[in-house]
Amino acid sequence: MEPAVKYRLIHQDKHSGARLGELITPHGTFPTPMFMPVGTQASVKTMAPEELDTMGATVILANTYHLWLRPGPELIEEAGGLHKFMNWHKGILTDSGGFQVFSLADTRHITEEGVTFKNHLNGAKMFLSPEKAIAIENALGPDIMMSLDECPPFLKAMIMLKRVLLEPVVGLNVACRLTRILIGRRFLVLC
Repeated sequence: MEPAVKYRLIHQDKHSGARLGELITPHGTFPTPMFMPVGTQASVKTMAPEELDTMGATVILANTYHLWLRPGPELIEEAGGLHKFMNWHKGILTDSGGFQVFSLADTRHITEEGVTFKNHLNGAKMFLSPEKAIAIENALGPDIMMSLDECPPFLKAMIMLKRVLLEPVVGLNVACRLTRILIGRRFLVLC
């Protein structure tokens, strides 16, 4: 089965390793690197889709955490996915909610299974695992999904950076869990 999203390398700088390429998705082919306007809640503030198109936007970034809270993945899926919900015919990337793991640090508890935190809207206790994030993103229907990650704060102790960045067991465990739920789906992993 061929992946729904492909990456084509056009050039890689021999000194820095910087890459120029393109992403080929069901909603078009887009150059990389690229600027992605942020439509956190399925809308880029103060801009209509036609204006984004005119200015050359190719991919919009939407946030899984915020769309999970409202309007909810079920409603977006029922509407035909984010593309129809947003009236956007080009690419969409969904962030997993990993930044909220960082920004809601005062209300969160991280374990190997996922993160528990308070909903910033109503204070309800919520749990987000890598599997739950991918399930929500599947319902949203973007071109590109990001897996749940943890963004360490700037200048955090080396021990946390080692845990987040260098322990292969944690990453491998999550990768194996995600692979189990993605079997049969077409996807591409960019490293």
